[in-house]
Amino acid sequence: MLKRLPRVVRERQMLDAAVQVFSRRGFHAASMDEIAEVAGISKPMVYAYLGTKEELFLACLRREATRLMEAVAAGVRPTARPDEQLWNGLRAFFAFVGAHRDGWRVLYRQARSEPHFAGELAGMRARIVEVVAALLEGACAQAEAAMPARPDDFLAMAYAYVGAAESLADWLADHEEEDPEHTATRMMNFVWVGADALLQGRVWRAQAE
Repeated sequence: MLKRLPRVVRERQMLDAAVQVFSRRGFHAASMDEIAEVAGISKPMVYAYLGTKEELFLACLRREATRLMEAVAAGVRPTARPDEQLWNGLRAFFAFVGAHRDGWRVLYRQARSEPHFAGELAGMRARIVEVVAALLEGACAQAEAAMPARPDDFLAMAYAYVGAAESLADWLADHEEEDPEHTATRMMNFVWVGADALLQGRVWRAQAE
């Protein structure tokens, strides 16, 4: 007989098991039987608590996305210098990926490959891009930068930075020997050296042919 646990604890067990199975199998190949077995409960209980496989996958996406956003938000200190804000955000981001590799695979790989769930991932990504764009714009204002920029410039740069961070995080997820903070340092060097130059008004221009 199963030990009676609070609903929130039981749901966490189910979601942990589902993330593990979805990460390994993918959405279509994952079975509710395996998820129930990994969670140590009956399949009917999974359905009773979290619904169909589609609903369970969506619950996994939302939980992992919320965890990621909360981790990054907790890492960024709004009163810090712009470079410190970016560094703290990157360090929190890669630390999350290093600690939740299965969750990252579900978010970045599985959800992106399933059109039915892609909108959920796009919404999360848009929120992160907005945060980074605001950070860049704030850094520009704080530094009284000479950079000639329009609002669209900050948004475009934010998409580029987020895309690079996602790709590096996906690499980190498959390299368990890699230190997340070292990965964050790599990304910081890639991002900030260029951003700092832009803030000082140094821009590359194509030479006329």
